[in-house]
Amino acid sequence: MRDSQSYGDGLAVVTVTYSPGELLERFLETLPKATDRQVRVVLADNGSTDGVPERAAQRPGVELARMAGNLGYGSAANRGIAELGEEFGWVVVANPDVEWTAGSLDELLAATERWPRGGAFGPLIRQPDGSVYPSARALPSLGRGAGHALLGGVWPENPFTRAYRRSTESTSERTAGWLSGSCLLLRRAALDSVTGFDPRYFMYFEDVDLGDRLARAGWLNVYVPEAEVVHIGGHAACRASARMLAEHHRSAYRYLADRYSGPALAPLRLALRAALGARARLTVRAAERQR
Repeated sequence: MRDSQSYGDGLAVVTVTYSPGELLERFLETLPKATDRQVRVVLADNGSTDGVPERAAQRPGVELARMAGNLGYGSAANRGIAELGEEFGWVVVANPDVEWTAGSLDELLAATERWPRGGAFGPLIRQPDGSVYPSARALPSLGRGAGHALLGGVWPENPFTRAYRRSTESTSERTAGWLSGSCLLLRRAALDSVTGFDPRYFMYFEDVDLGDRLARAGWLNVYVPEAEVVHIGGHAACRASARMLAEHHRSAYRYLADRYSGPALAPLRLALRAALGARARLTVRAAERQR
């Protein structure tokens, strides 16, 4: 682990690509208005076949880092960050379907001065219809998680979901249990202290896990609503593939199993695995009916 003083003040953006289509162009076109600083961009490509990352890498300041196959989100982000020199002490990890608003990265960087123990900083994330996505949430627990899983689809405003999403709180700058990985400014020294994203998560929950581990290491996850981005991809469950839905539930189990470990809790883990497996099957069937 490097000492925090060994990193410079440079800013880099790492985005994980997998045949991103025209959305990547919009990502890169809107990025210059997000900050007055010079930014280096690394495209951590998980095996795109549409040729878009290759064309994007012809832009000044954009580099293509090809992965050996589809490594998943967290692993590819780790590899992309590893391409950066020590002059880059600030790294943004963002989805390629993000659109940047004016000054959004500068607002996040300004917040780092107010929160010297901040390890991760997340903006307010709007969806294409203008609604705010609850991107700064409490860490999942068995009680909140079970209530949210059982009731969230039929009663969106149930108390478990509200507590998990923290949706009743004002949009003021504050700490959170975790921040959405669709757009994160990370203090590289903090990321080093927890050895980056956990590569066991192929997709989903890698951001929840990271937020928890940063907090355990003494860092803060800071929500900065003065910074705004638009997430075009949208978290639309009805469009999710069967594999994505299965991965979501698999990652949820991994997260909870890590936190409820040990021989004495083996029955609980078995019950969690069975319940999440059943819910995954029901969710996949429901999504298939909507197609």
